[in-house]
Amino acid sequence: MDKNMNILIVDDYKTMLRIIRNLLRQLDFQNVDEATDGAAALSMLRTGSYGLVISDWNMQPMTGLQLLQEVRADAKLKNLPFIMVTAESKTENVVAAKQAGVSNYIVKPFNAETLKEKIEKVLVHA
Repeated sequence: MDKNMNILIVDDYKTMLRIIRNLLRQLDFQNVDEATDGAAALSMLRTGSYGLVISDWNMQPMTGLQLLQEVRADAKLKNLPFIMVTAESKTENVVAAKQAGVSNYIVKPFNAETLKEKIEKVLVHA
């Protein structure tokens, strides 16, 4: 697993961005960029080079699910590992995310160990 790869974290809640960044630091990932909405994230993904996206589901104006759909529809980005973070563990949300091509799913609250497991799963099987 490449600890130097660029990771984009997307959340409209600054505190959550800080929490995820700190968890990633604990796991030795240093190259972390942040976006506070799906539209900003999409433009960063199209101009940058990322090995992983960790995105919140509930954001405005573009949700994490819409961002995922845009990523999967983009020829350059469609194989990018994408982890969805949400407070919702409702079955229909999990199904919608799976249908849209999510790589993995994390339900808040979570710790560094859970994040590590999910990242390893998507990167080893990517």
